[in-house]
Amino acid sequence: MKRTLVLLAALTPLPLAAQSQLTTPAEKTAAQSIEAGDLRAHIGFLASDLLEGRGPGTRGDALAQQYIAAQFQLLGLKPAGPNGSYLQPFELVGMTGHPETLTFINATERMELRFHDDFIASSGVQEAEAVLQDSELVFVGYGIQAPEYQWDDFKGMDLRGKTLLILNNDPEDDPKLFGGKARLRYGRWDYKYEQAAKVGAAGAILLHTTPSAGYAWQVVQTSWSGEQFELPAPEGTPRLRMKAWTTDEATRRVLRLSDVDLDSLRSAAQRREFRPVPLGVKVSTRFANRVRRRPTANVLGLLPGSDPRLSREVVLYTAHHDHLGMKDDAKPGEDAIYNGAVDNASGVAAMLEAAEAFTVLPKAPPRSILFASVAAEEQGLLGSQYLAEHLPVPPGRVAANVNIDGLNIHGRTRDVTVIGLGKSSLDGPLTALARAQGRIIKADQLPDRGFFYRSDQYNFARLGIPAAYFSSGMDFIGRPPGWGKERREKWEALHYHQPSDELGSEWDFSGAVEDVRLFFLLGAHVARTRELPRWNKGDEFEAPRLQALEALKSEEAK
Repeated sequence: MKRTLVLLAALTPLPLAAQSQLTTPAEKTAAQSIEAGDLRAHIGFLASDLLEGRGPGTRGDALAQQYIAAQFQLLGLKPAGPNGSYLQPFELVGMTGHPETLTFINATERMELRFHDDFIASSGVQEAEAVLQDSELVFVGYGIQAPEYQWDDFKGMDLRGKTLLILNNDPEDDPKLFGGKARLRYGRWDYKYEQAAKVGAAGAILLHTTPSAGYAWQVVQTSWSGEQFELPAPEGTPRLRMKAWTTDEATRRVLRLSDVDLDSLRSAAQRREFRPVPLGVKVSTRFANRVRRRPTANVLGLLPGSDPRLSREVVLYTAHHDHLGMKDDAKPGEDAIYNGAVDNASGVAAMLEAAEAFTVLPKAPPRSILFASVAAEEQGLLGSQYLAEHLPVPPGRVAANVNIDGLNIHGRTRDVTVIGLGKSSLDGPLTALARAQGRIIKADQLPDRGFFYRSDQYNFARLGIPAAYFSSGMDFIGRPPGWGKERREKWEALHYHQPSDELGSEWDFSGAVEDVRLFFLLGAHVARTRELPRWNKGDEFEAPRLQALEALKSEEAK
């Protein structure tokens, strides 16, 4: 390993007064152990064809878990899973099956949408059959209930048994409402399905456009058309019979049956006074599902802290090791493997390099460091959900979460994008650490995408754990203005959730190395600073943090 990089002078413990400084000499030295060649090597294995796209519950998934566990063991991390294992196993329910058509009828006409081209749908129940028969179609705007904004798209209407047509995203015309152009949790597809189920709907159809989703229709096709996974459904949980997406053009064809203009509906949905609109159309379809239970696991490694009291607390690093597996309908000679090199073999590689940097330190930080490679992120953040529900320590003892989901593969940048900038006290050390690298911190440069709610840190933020989540900077050194945004959009159009997300010889890791060093130094700073990070006053996650800390006090007082 690279422990020879540590300077002998760094072996002298820091006095307490110095423990709040930005970085220590030992941390700066340890950060230099993070190298491009190591990142490439980890990605090369995890994104190889051998792992067949790391689909949840597959051989490739198990190989990825064992590789990561072996790396943790090699680094000397302690197993943090149950029964002295690096693995935290859990079960997924996989469902395969989709209808070929969605049928819509009014009093006199009938029309059908075609699977894949017009709509994508999956069963909302973990059963062999799911039937939607003559369910009334109702447009419910954005499908949002947000008391803090005095917003309720349902207005108390009885929607039991209906199929809800829902706009993606959230209203953005008024900058004082929701996040303006920035997407909040209310704009996420999973929130909308959850709300539809809560009001008793039988089905929900999200209307896709590339601007409202933040990705093209092909991403919906690849992400939702294969086997779909969920955690086992708790008894009595409200469930939809159907969860679907439709294209804008297909939706307009459906609305011709009701003689309603889609643009008029969209316009009406921007206002608080909007009320659901029954469309005079009924929807029918049937799912014949193959339902099976499949094992997967999170991989957990712990670096115990050196302080007798603070070591009970942890800094949590996360990165997801799963991807989309293999195409079921690949043509002969077609690339069928979703290798997931950027998304997210690169994130796991970054976490492994950060873990190695911590082991290079001559002495562990006062707080413990928990490294978690989580499963089934692409299926709806399932692995991090399971981990959040089964943390090795109470949520109040998790100081912060540093989540890594994709690395910069295009070179060095003058900036660092922090998703969720302005939400927590982590902004301070992040800004200073980036400045020490000669870079600046920028807020989410694509705020309409809702990235904070689309990766694993969200499940920990919901518990009140302050989270840092990063994206590539866009101001590339030696490149003209706008080059970074152009490259980002091109990559998303050609490679995001496609078999072409593969490790390339042209990848430039120089910027990734700087980013991963920043991720390491942030965690090291949090791990030795006595004051816990906190959400900013009034933030949506402040209340659960305060509750978690209060619960900890009550437990310790017993």
